[in-house]
Amino acid sequence: AASSEGQQSMTVREALNAAMEEEMIRDETVFIMGEEVARYNGAYKVTKGLLDKFGEDRVIDTPITESGFAGMAVGAAMAGLRPVC
Repeated sequence: AASSEGQQSMTVREALNAAMEEEMIRDETVFIMGEEVARYNGAYKVTKGLLDKFGEDRVIDTPITESGFAGMAVGAAMAGLRPVC
């Protein structure tokens, strides 16, 4: 939506989604992982549309085990990938 001064306004959710999409387009090593981020589009719909655009290899649902996917993210980063969780 445009404001009266011609500037675009967006919600925090829309800004986060746009930033993740921009980085995923720019850098193929960026991927998203977390609880319900893929099929459910995130608890607050922050990842809405990203699964359809980037696929299951880059938008990954994880079990509810924060320490488990935190460890996966560390390993992925050590291997040169750029996880977002």
